[in-house]
Amino acid sequence: MQFSKSTDYAMHALIHLAHSERRHNVGIKELSATLGVSESYLSKIMSKLRQDGIVRAVPGVNGGYELARPAEQITFLDVIQVIEGRQQLFECSNSNSRQHGMLAEEGAARPGKSECLVEKVMDGAERHLHQYLRDHTIQSVLDEAFKRCGHEANKK
Repeated sequence: MQFSKSTDYAMHALIHLAHSERRHNVGIKELSATLGVSESYLSKIMSKLRQDGIVRAVPGVNGGYELARPAEQITFLDVIQVIEGRQQLFECSNSNSRQHGMLAEEGAARPGKSECLVEKVMDGAERHLHQYLRDHTIQSVLDEAFKRCGHEANKK
């Protein structure tokens, strides 16, 4: 499984917005320069984040983007689902084979459909991944970065 560059840029843009010393909006020029990505590409990413209520666009000459909710309420899973979509990561495509019949569990969660044991393992992995991504927020990354910076400063 691999996430797109758009997800990478979205995460970094949100961290930059959360860390902004001015505590208000950041223009697309500043964001794109910070991330090293074109303004047009980043604008498309920010538009998706805005449509989903993660950022807010501030109009005007000094406009830009700001977080629409606190950084501790924006999970990695939120961002990934906005950028990558909310599709299931694994689907058993071998449901008509004899192999599937041997690995299928009767009385599975989905009525009329038996769940393949391979699919059951993969669904469990996806649930764990989603929980892990739910547990990590934009703020938790900033907190870790601040701890490391403070730790480095104390070493000197």
